[in-house]
Amino acid sequence: MITREIVMGNKSGMHARPATLWVQTASRFQSSVRLVKGERDVDGKSLLSLLSLGLSGGSTFQFNVNGPDEAEAAEALTKLVAELAQKGE
Repeated sequence: MITREIVMGNKSGMHARPATLWVQTASRFQSSVRLVKGERDVDGKSLLSLLSLGLSGGSTFQFNVNGPDEAEAAEALTKLVAELAQKGE
């Protein structure tokens, strides 16, 4: 299992468009993806679950990836968050 802590670098946080991109990226992999913020732990491949976390700009969350392609999935998701921050989405 791979665990990473991420800061939402984009000002608007994890609204519909970035959340959709996250779910699309996570769903390309066989590994399970879980997001954790505080006491909440949600399925990282579920758009509604992801939006329910209310990740605003600058907030910190953790994600856990577990499965046969976990390294690739963790890298792709980390890269996505960085790209969203650069684009300001």
